[in-house]
This record gives sequence, structure tokens and C-alpha cells, in this order.
Amino acid sequence: MGLIVMLLGLVLFIGPHLFVTMREARARVIDQWQLGRYKLAFSVASAIGIVLIAYGFSQYRATGWVQLWAPPAWTRHIPVVLMWPSIVLILAAYLPGFIKQKTRHPMLAGVKLWAFSHLLANGDLGSLILFGSFLAWAVYSRIAAKRREPAHGASVVHGSWKNDATAVVVGTLVYLAVGYVFHPVVIGVPAFGR
Repeated sequence: MGLIVMLLGLVLFIGPHLFVTMREARARVIDQWQLGRYKLAFSVASAIGIVLIAYGFSQYRATGWVQLWAPPAWTRHIPVVLMWPSIVLILAAYLPGFIKQKTRHPMLAGVKLWAFSHLLANGDLGSLILFGSFLAWAVYSRIAAKRREPAHGASVVHGSWKNDATAVVVGTLVYLAVGYVFHPVVIGVPAFGR
């Protein structure tokens, strides 16, 4: 049951995010609904999707775990290492600076690091579906964004080192909070240590 709920959540979250890449269809919907209603529907579907993903995955972990393979023990260190830059990149998407200028799409880069690192460290069906779906979405979205960019590249992002420093400092605090509080309390698996 948990996997079904998680799958529904993935459809509700990733579906609207994939729709963003369909620029002509998206423009038609915005024309019909108006931008405010479109953004509201997008936000509500995404929020419900996140809740269903979290609830479904927790139910799956508690009642329906399906182990597919046993990753080597050392792979559990990969997310510990890659989550810090992942979180910094995700924050940099909202803080225009040199990080955003160099990566162009830091949110997608951060999601790819998060999903890839967790795929390597987990060998169960639910993790394969969850992290594989997000990784596939991020890769597809980056390819779609690259195709939309003009031949000379994306527009230059003007920012400052201050925004980059903020992304690094706040990203470090969020990383520590996720590792020491969120992951062990909500997920039930310690991120640091045993």
C-alpha cells in the first residue's frame, strides 16, 4: 500500500514539473487559467505530492520493504559526502551568484546529486523507484532546459559572492540539521555514524 501512495505522490509532484518543460502546452494553460491560478494549482499538486511521497515511503519502510540487492557498506558514505553540495546547490538556485552562473541550473544539479547518491546507497525497491524517478526527472529537465537556451548559452546571472557565501553557510546548517535531526527522526536511519 505504501508504494502505491508513494507512486501517486510522485505522479502529483513530478507530473506538473514535467509539464513545465512542455512550453507551448504550458503557455496555453496559463492563457486559459491565468498565471495566478496556474501557479496555485502547480503548488497545491506539488505539496500534496510531497506529502504523499513522504507518507507512502514511510509506510513502505514500515510494512512493505522489498530488498533487491545489498549495496556494499562503503556506499552509505556517498550520500554523506554528496548531500552537502546538493543542499548548497539547491539553495544557490534561489540566491543568484557565481554558483548559479557556473551551474546554470543548480536546483537540478542538486536534485541529481541527492538522488544519485541515495540510489548508490540503497538496494530496495522503494528507494529505486523514489530516487530513480527524481534522477530521471532532473536529467530530463536539464536536457529540456538546455534545448530551450539560445545558441550562445543561458543569460548571464548577476549575483554576488555574498549570495554564494549565504548558500554555503545556510546550506551547511541545513545539511547538519538534515543529518542529525531529520534523517534519524523522520526517516529512521542515522545519516552520520552508526
